[in-house]
Formats: sequence, C-alpha cells, structure tokens
Amino acid sequence: MATTPSVKPDLGSLRIHDTKRGKPRSSKRWVWIIVALVALACLSVAASAYLNRKPEVEVAVARKPATGPAGVLNASGYITPRRRATIAAKITGRVTGVFFDEGTRVKEGQLLATLDDSDARRGLDSAKADRDSTQAGIADLEVQLRNAQIELRRAQELQKAGVQTQQALDAALTAADSLRAKIALAKQQVIGADARIREQEQNVANCTIRAPFAGIAVSKDAQVGEMVSPVSAGGGFTRTGIATLVDLHSNEIEVDVSEAYIAKVQPNQPVKAVLDAYPDVEFPAKVRTVIPTADRQKATVKVRASFTDAGHVKLADPAADPRILPDMGVKVTFLEEDNPAKTKEVKSPAVALIPQNAVRGDNTSKYVFVVKGDTLERRAVSLGATRGSDVEIVSGIPADVSVVVKGPESLRDGQSVQVKQ
Repeated sequence: MATTPSVKPDLGSLRIHDTKRGKPRSSKRWVWIIVALVALACLSVAASAYLNRKPEVEVAVARKPATGPAGVLNASGYITPRRRATIAAKITGRVTGVFFDEGTRVKEGQLLATLDDSDARRGLDSAKADRDSTQAGIADLEVQLRNAQIELRRAQELQKAGVQTQQALDAALTAADSLRAKIALAKQQVIGADARIREQEQNVANCTIRAPFAGIAVSKDAQVGEMVSPVSAGGGFTRTGIATLVDLHSNEIEVDVSEAYIAKVQPNQPVKAVLDAYPDVEFPAKVRTVIPTADRQKATVKVRASFTDAGHVKLADPAADPRILPDMGVKVTFLEEDNPAKTKEVKSPAVALIPQNAVRGDNTSKYVFVVKGDTLERRAVSLGATRGSDVEIVSGIPADVSVVVKGPESLRDGQSVQVKQ
C-alpha cells in the first residue's frame, strides 16, 4: 500500500510586511507632549502681558473754588421754556405743504404749513356769486321803482283833476312802497352775503398755519398728505399737531425742592446752575418765583429760576445762550443773599474743587488718586460742601493736580496707569 506524502503548512503567508506595520505609539506620545508645551508657553506669555498691562483711567484737574456767597441748598431739575406751544390747525384738512424742519428758527407770523383749501375756495366763490346776483337784482328793482314813482305822480295828478279814482292812486302808491321794501331787503341780503364771504375767507385763511411767536421748531409732527385735526379723530390716524415751537428766550430752570428746606429759598435769591452737558461751566441765575403749592406725593415745592448772565459769554438775553436747550438736566446751588458784611464773615475753607466721582472710600475715610506722570498717589482728603456735581476739598490736595475720576476699582498706590486721552 502506497503512502501519501505529508503536506507541510506555509507559515510565510502569515508574515506581516514592514510596509503594513503601524507607527510606534511612543512617537505619537511625544507629538502631543510638544503641542501641550507650546500651548502652555503661549498661555504664560499672554498672561504675563495681561498682568503687566497698565490700567486706563480718566482724570480731571482740581480747580480753585470760585469766591462768592456760600451755598445753602442743592437741588436738581430741568431747563423748561415758559413759552412752548404745539401748533395745530383750526380745521380738519389734508396737509399740502410743510415749510420747516426740526431746528428751524422761525419768525412770528412765518408760514409753517398749508392745508387743502379747495373746498373753502369753492364756498368763497359761491358766496361772492350770491352777493353779485343780489346786487344785480337791486339794480333791476331800482329801475322798477323809478317807473313806479312816475306812475304814482301821474295818478296823483289825474286824481286831482277828477279823471282817475282814488283806488288807482292807492294801487300806484302800494306798488312804489313795495319796490322800496324789496330794495331794502335786497340790500340787507347783500350785507348777509358779505358776512358769508368774510366767513369763507376765514376758512381759506385757516388752511395756512403760521407761527404765533418767534422761536425754534423742536418737532415736526405732520407730513404732506396726512390729515390733521384740532381734535383727536379717525382712530388715531389723524394728526392733532403740525409742530412744537419753543421760545428759547424764555428758557428758565425748574427744580423740585423738598418742603423741609423750602424756607431757605426766597424770590430773587442768587442761584448757581451747572448743566449736566457742561459740568465745567457755571450759569448764574436768580429765583423768579416759588410756586405756592406742594406736591403731596413727593413732598416737594416747585421753584423756577431765571438766567441772569450766560456764564462766560455776555449776551443781551442770557436765556438764549445756544448751550442752554429745553429739557436739559441741571443741578443748582441756592446761594446766600449777597450781603457784603455777611460775605466777609463766611469764608469757604475749600482749597480745591473736584468732581464727586473722583472721591473714593467709605463713611469714615475719603481719599483720591492723584496722577503724577504715569504713577498713582493715594491722598486722604477732607470734604466740604457739594457744588452741583462737584465737591469741595478742605485739605489733602491742592488745586491744579490731576485726579482719577474713572478707572478700575482695583487701583492702588504706586501703580502705573495710562491716562485716557
């Protein structure tokens, strides 16, 4: 019996070639380590740059306090014009022309807008036609009256001659009197027609809106094509005004004073006003009136003050200073009466005047940061009275130094800073 040769297994097919082998894990690990080290280095550089960055601050210069009467009371309010009007039409109509814009200065009687006057003009033409036809009828009646008077004289002569009866004379007399009455009625109708003409002319005039006083237009409330009416109508689609006009010469200060301190305010009392828009400018004023009623909800009394001089600019009318605009915020200081003897006795101990937001600290200690070059110096200060948005410095810093008014809360003594320009 023949034997079958044994088959040997081919182990070479199980061999993994070098081209198919993966990269060693150790090489990937080193790549990730290098990336992490680079990222840490970048973060450390960025953190160092951030920590070494100089904080940015805003500064203000301490000013010498102005001499004059001492302040007895502070209050805040707004600029309010005494003459402010919303200009509206007397009739309902469609706007056909608007001849101003916001900010336009207008004169008294200047044309602001026009309404559609076609209906009013047709009514005017009809009234004139009625008058003319009535006048023409008077001319015809006067001709008839002259003929009736001739007939009356003839009837009188014939009656005297006994040729014509009394009845014919009475008829001629009645005809003349009737024509005289008709002429009087026609003349009265002409007077009525003239009145209707004037009424229609007024309706035509009502289609033009003019400025009632000189001032500046602060709002434009209607456009061409819109309907306007003196009363609200049309479900809110009808305008009730054309423009809002303000007389800048009537600008004054209106403040609310607590009724607990109203005794310190008297008519003609000097006032120092500081507009929120111009905190470095003081506008002298005086109390015009104290409104004799209190607001029970706020427990305040309304006080109005008139400008007496437009700050550093001398104007014929201080209230017309272009810096003073209606509804601006204002802080006022009511001063003591200008008494020379009393002024000599009362002297302000302040050595400097700085904005209130430059003062830091708590109720026990106050300090400010003074900027010298690019370095901060912390200075303890003693405060005096407030003057609008400023506060008096009794001691601690002199005038003409720069103090920080805005900056990070983490500022410290000796820190380098960058002054915001």
